[in-house]
Amino acid sequence: MLSIMMNNVHEALPVGLQKITHKALATERESRNGPVLVFNMPVATCYLRPDQRVMFWPERDANPFFHLYESFWMLHGCQDAARVAAFVARMGTFSDDGVTLHGAYGYRWRSWFQHDQLAWAIKRLKANRDDRRVVIGMWDAGEDPKVADAGGKDVPCNTHIYVNVNNRGELDITVCCRSNDMVWGAYGANAVHFSMLQEYLAAAIGVPMGRYYQISNNMHVYKKVLTDELLSIANEGRGLPSPYANVDVAPYALLGDGTPPEQLLEDIGLFIDDGATIGLRSKFMRRVFVPMCMAHEHYRKTQGLDRYNGALEILEQCKASDWRRAGSEWITRRKTKFLRGADDGPVHQA
Repeated sequence: MLSIMMNNVHEALPVGLQKITHKALATERESRNGPVLVFNMPVATCYLRPDQRVMFWPERDANPFFHLYESFWMLHGCQDAARVAAFVARMGTFSDDGVTLHGAYGYRWRSWFQHDQLAWAIKRLKANRDDRRVVIGMWDAGEDPKVADAGGKDVPCNTHIYVNVNNRGELDITVCCRSNDMVWGAYGANAVHFSMLQEYLAAAIGVPMGRYYQISNNMHVYKKVLTDELLSIANEGRGLPSPYANVDVAPYALLGDGTPPEQLLEDIGLFIDDGATIGLRSKFMRRVFVPMCMAHEHYRKTQGLDRYNGALEILEQCKASDWRRAGSEWITRRKTKFLRGADDGPVHQA
């Protein structure tokens, strides 16, 4: 097994890219979606600071609005494709019926197995911090093989989560994955989704966050994704400190204001289901999540230069320096392309 231990996902990506392009560690193989480079062994990634979950590499161009929204969509236990497709249109292509996502993790956590696994995990570990039986399942051995055999588009890649309080009194999670795309999954969305779940569970249990372990049985990268631009992260970015290390940005605690965990879930429901922005009691919702969502909505629904300037102005209301910076940089990269296109237009027309 290959092990990678880093502070955060921003630091992990250059190391992962460097290793997967090493001929002794990975092999080119075929997949349902084209050629991949796949590690010759399972990969275990340990994040020492999982709350430092935001990716800043411009070459990766991670969509922070999508990552943050999808994390809360999961905590709310959602399964619909439409709301996440508003952030990344291709999410809708993973639906077999055009309405729901069969493998949606949050729905698996909260509803699929006829009980709320998150509430159960919290109850168990609040009663006994030495409990070793807390497992949150995402793979359904009865239903998912049928969907796979029928050629379904979406069966869970991450299959289960072990949750435990470590010997330092912190909450660790170990996420097991059957097949992980390193760029888009493991060192992308998953690092946000599962660390958010970990932070929520830790606060609900009443312990600090510990380490987040990701065990990927098949970690791969699609060859078509390995552009020179992306590979420059491995060649030039490995070993460079992240913005977190430079104290340029810092995490904003999900429940650091003492908001009861159940109140956070209620606020998430009010916003996601009803679009409520008034009456939310969670500071993270009011000061981070809502401004990020409003900025993206402005960007999505507005045309011209105001599409970018308006979104950037709204982002100034976001009190989480890491999410604000990532969102601003993502919008600014698109604004730069828009202005370049506007400048080049008359030349091409001449």
